Amino acid sequence: MEKFQNGYRNGTAVLYAELGLTALFLCCTFGLTIMMSPFRRSIGVALRIIIAGTCGLGIWCSWQFARADFLFQKDTEESVRSAIRLVPDGWEYYIRLAQFDRGHTRELLETSLRLNRYDAQADIELGLQYEAEGDFGRAERLLLDAYEVDHTYMPRWSLANFYFRRDNMPAFWAWARSAAEMPADDIGPLFELCWRVSPDPERITGAILNEKPELIRQYVGFLLAKDQLRAVANVAPRLVRSGEQETDRPLLFSVVNRLVAANDAAAANALWHLLIEQHWVVADMTVPNNADFVREPLPVSFDWSFPEYSGLHSWPGPSGLETEFTGSQPEECTVAEQAVILTPGNYTMEFSYHTADIPPGTGIRWQILDAKSNTVLAESPDLSSDVLEHLALAFSVPPDASLLRLRLAYRRALGTPRISGTLVVISTQIRAHSQS
Repeated sequence: MEKFQNGYRNGTAVLYAELGLTALFLCCTFGLTIMMSPFRRSIGVALRIIIAGTCGLGIWCSWQFARADFLFQKDTEESVRSAIRLVPDGWEYYIRLAQFDRGHTRELLETSLRLNRYDAQADIELGLQYEAEGDFGRAERLLLDAYEVDHTYMPRWSLANFYFRRDNMPAFWAWARSAAEMPADDIGPLFELCWRVSPDPERITGAILNEKPELIRQYVGFLLAKDQLRAVANVAPRLVRSGEQETDRPLLFSVVNRLVAANDAAAANALWHLLIEQHWVVADMTVPNNADFVREPLPVSFDWSFPEYSGLHSWPGPSGLETEFTGSQPEECTVAEQAVILTPGNYTMEFSYHTADIPPGTGIRWQILDAKSNTVLAESPDLSSDVLEHLALAFSVPPDASLLRLRLAYRRALGTPRISGTLVVISTQIRAHSQS
């Protein structure tokens, strides 16, 4: 609506300016033509006067309109009143003045509607005024009139609010669903209103959600803010099917991370594998993901994280994961970590590595932890080898611990200084034992 108003004002100003310039051109053209004929001198003088008058009128009207628009943009009560005095038929001016002059709100809005029957904003504002005065029938008619002339989000949202206040739930849900069909840049207030009616995400999902990605992504954000992770897990796959990778992938990564943090292994794993299947991410189906460290990690729990500390730096590359310890790193820290999901059973973790200037027994180890309890289920010997070393670590996953954390950790051994040297992990892989 605001764009239409600005276009209306600018277009009118341009029209007046063009009128003045056209009249000026005609004046010169007719003047030159008539001056060539001595027999038409008196007629030419009259025509020049008429055209010059038209030209002056067009320029004067253009200036009046430009001046009124300038005053309107100053956005004070007095400047808006001055704009109205210059351009009495500026219907949008009356809407703004109604917001300043509360004592004459109704009269000003009615004037705006008389000047422009298709002024949906005035319909809405006047409808709210009548509702405040207790005239609910007239208020409803005006809000419906606003929708008749403007099918955008605001009239639909206004009607949903009206029926919510009137406790007309069937009409409320109908207009809430209608508003969701044309979501605004921020539709959060609509979700909040639905939540006040029914704090049940499944009810809201079934009532207003559609396949528009701009609606789904805002709803996912709303559910995350409400900590409704089970509902998020049900809605997020819709965004994978209808959304855009570059726009929506960070949001879906945050959903996966929240599900992992909440130890909802099944939902997190299902969404992660859907992202892989739909080619939204480059990932491996092996455990762990990115086992050779050849790719830059994604900001998601099912890929590697390399915490940064003063004195410790890690970087993946063609040679594997390289980590430099300078001797000033914390006495206890995580070098690399990834969430993994395994069904209960017996497994072997295999890994290859070599070190430089790191003596034995100084505290670098692979750990497998229960993500829920943070209990260490298995731990490798300290990593220290000047030549390439291949090791295997057997472990078991209990029935209630399918979500695990694979962690490469450093902890200074008692009686030793902090290490200073380089660790290179070539690869790591987890294999399930045969059931037999």
